[in-house]
Amino acid sequence: MILYAIPTPLGGTPHEALPAPALATICALRDFAVENAKSARAFLGALDMPVRDLSLVEIEKGTDLLAPLRAGRSLGLLSEAGCPAIADPGAKLIEAAHGEGFRVVPVIGPSSIMLALMASGLEGQRFAFCGYLPRDAAERAQRIRQLEQRSRRERETEIFIETPYRNDALFGALLEVCAVQTKVCVAADLTLATESIQTKSVAEWRRSKGAIGKRPAVFLLLAS
Repeated sequence: MILYAIPTPLGGTPHEALPAPALATICALRDFAVENAKSARAFLGALDMPVRDLSLVEIEKGTDLLAPLRAGRSLGLLSEAGCPAIADPGAKLIEAAHGEGFRVVPVIGPSSIMLALMASGLEGQRFAFCGYLPRDAAERAQRIRQLEQRSRRERETEIFIETPYRNDALFGALLEVCAVQTKVCVAADLTLATESIQTKSVAEWRRSKGAIGKRPAVFLLLAS
């Protein structure tokens, strides 16, 4: 039996975001471990799947998520948007499946982190995803300095994300802390009609005086 790690759309419909073979794999499943039951039902309903006949267990609430695999049924892992276990819950479930000898198969689909890197124009051979930066202003500034130093030393793109309502605080900290020549990319609303991907030096960002607002965004930094 197989645990399928299933990406979900960042925007739009499943048919727009996922290739036909991935959709066929999903439609053959009846058991799902999910990040959020409401959004999972909407996703599966958009595929005309009989949601009432499916078994959906939220990752944070489930006590025995591997039960379908042990019973001889394949299992789908669904995040709320993007790829499971990449800045989303699910890694522990995948680890447990490996521990019990079950096969794990990643299904092709969107990742906001990879899409942002692809469109940034920054270093794509060496990069690191750093998750969320500290909420405290002083700690956040210190972490930004550390990432900028590492980026400069390793010629490495540093990638991080933030809760949308703190986007502008993080963006302001980047412009305040980083050197004027450091490149910063902000990729917001990826795959949506309002998508915006801009890469500028800190000096250029300071002159433009833009704001991001409460939008899903990925931040990328490359120091020189």
